[in-house]
Amino acid sequence: MDTILQMFQDWAWIGWLVLMVLFFVIEIFTLDMTFLMLGLGSAVGLLSTLTGWPVWVQVIIAALAAVLFIFLLRPPLLRRLHRGEDQTRSNVDALIGLHGTVLLEVTSLTGQVKLSNGDTWTARLASEAPVVAPLAPGAPVTVERIEGATAYVRSAHD
Repeated sequence: MDTILQMFQDWAWIGWLVLMVLFFVIEIFTLDMTFLMLGLGSAVGLLSTLTGWPVWVQVIIAALAAVLFIFLLRPPLLRRLHRGEDQTRSNVDALIGLHGTVLLEVTSLTGQVKLSNGDTWTARLASEAPVVAPLAPGAPVTVERIEGATAYVRSAHD
């Protein structure tokens, strides 16, 4: 039994190396920095094999290092990674707050509006009240939300 444990102890560095490479390859596909931190923790585990400590101590050291990396190193790396991103809203998010004009009377069930970006949308009144006056053609509106292919609008005068 001692021979098996000794053999496992002698070859532990291979396990750490495989784990480290595996985590780094996964990180390439996720780009979330979590697997990078786990890979760095595995590297610490690999370095701890040089001490001759038992494998269970190496695992504890590697796990603690990975947790420290995740909580101390990952947040600033993510902030730096996302620092130069374009904050401009796009797609459906860009339509929220956009102004438009009613083409066909807008009620809580049906209607049509032309937005200031030139798009024509099926529209409904955004108000949750059971009885709301419909918006007549030509009335200015503002988009409150988009659900599927329907723009929920309110009067621009509200």
